[in-house]
Amino acid sequence: MPRTQEHADRYRDALTALAAATQRPANVVNTGTGYAIRVDFEYNRYLLASNAADGLTDAAEDTSEWRVSLYQGAADGTSDELLAAAEHAWLVDAFDLAFADIRAEGKWQTADASFDEFNPTNDQSAS
Repeated sequence: MPRTQEHADRYRDALTALAAATQRPANVVNTGTGYAIRVDFEYNRYLLASNAADGLTDAAEDTSEWRVSLYQGAADGTSDELLAAAEHAWLVDAFDLAFADIRAEGKWQTADASFDEFNPTNDQSAS
């Protein structure tokens, strides 16, 4: 039986945090090996977040680290390319680390028009 709604209820705060951070809808999806939180971006890129090796954990008291992975989707049927990944005890910190990595590697694409496009900021340059 699909458990998408069960995980969406359990991880409501995580869904809200990622939706607020990205200004995009965040959803629980079945990855084939488990469940993860997914956020879609421009250029067929997406983020997957989970707190266990095989997806979102069922354990209420689990202290596993959050893993945030950024992927480039492949249109030709090949495997999607992992662009960046980070782990941290806090979801938002793992998110920040993953985006710091993708920016440092120069792998984040920006569009000519920035209307409704997600442009992660570099907080280090402001200080």
